[in-house]
Amino acid sequence: MKVQLYRIAHGRSGDKGNTVNVGVIALRPEFYPFLLDHLTTDRVRRHFGDLVKGDVERFELPNLNALNFLLHEALGGGGTVSLMTDAQGKTFSTAMLRMEVDLPNDLAALVKER
Repeated sequence: MKVQLYRIAHGRSGDKGNTVNVGVIALRPEFYPFLLDHLTTDRVRRHFGDLVKGDVERFELPNLNALNFLLHEALGGGGTVSLMTDAQGKTFSTAMLRMEVDLPNDLAALVKER
């Protein structure tokens, strides 16, 4: 079943200078292993395309069933100097949660329960 990430996770984002910090938190513990396997730095880089000019780093937070991504050079210099509409990176989590993924049947059944 193809779904957008918001069906299995929620997110938060904000700025750290010229870097966007994006947290993705599984809505159920069962979804966390899927996020680990499918939200790679390469996948996230492709999803954001030209918005991210620097490296993408991923940090795993298994005790929270969450992943944290740092998207370097993504804010046009940072909040105080950027001319971007979202210079603090607040909408990056929403953009991340619009990523489409193919869920296996066992996890798709959990989504339908919600």
